[in-house]
Amino acid sequence: MDNEKLFPATVMPDPDWWQALWPDPLAVLVKLGLTPGMRAVDLCCGDGLFTAPMCQLLHGKVVAIDLDPDMLSLAKQAIKAADVPAPTWIEADARNMRQLLSGKVDAVLIANTFHGVPSQTEMAQSVYEILKPGGRFIVLNWHVRPREETPVLGIARGPRQELRMSPDDVSNVVTPAGFILDSVTELEPYHYGAVFRRK
Repeated sequence: MDNEKLFPATVMPDPDWWQALWPDPLAVLVKLGLTPGMRAVDLCCGDGLFTAPMCQLLHGKVVAIDLDPDMLSLAKQAIKAADVPAPTWIEADARNMRQLLSGKVDAVLIANTFHGVPSQTEMAQSVYEILKPGGRFIVLNWHVRPREETPVLGIARGPRQELRMSPDDVSNVVTPAGFILDSVTELEPYHYGAVFRRK
């Protein structure tokens, strides 16, 4: 499947440096405000790096969505290896959430992918429709820095600089969908989490 046609520059990175960059994804989720009792969506879940700890934290009340069956297969392996409650798996275009989910959720996380979404406000509108009032849309993104300034294991990593989005850039495309920017959390060394709330 040619995912780049839909989500440019969002190919899943190699596990070695990806895990070096995110040694404790559970702590990241807690820092971004996810708490037990919530029901959440891991949007464009990829290989499950955040899906497994999300399922651990939320006791399986998770929906994991990705359009790539190979990525979903890797995510399922990650869930099995972590020995945590499995999420509901959905293989589909992330922009079609409102047709895919039953019931509302408390939070939607999209990690390291939003910069490559072609119709970002459209996706935010889709997220809006599946969130409960006051629900959170969490966008985890690379800071706007040249790739040579974001090395991992000695090699420049991350999307091309022209694709990177500042928190203001993200806010400019998300808030028109009906969201309020609630907070921006620094995620060292190279990321931030922008947390939006549904009006």
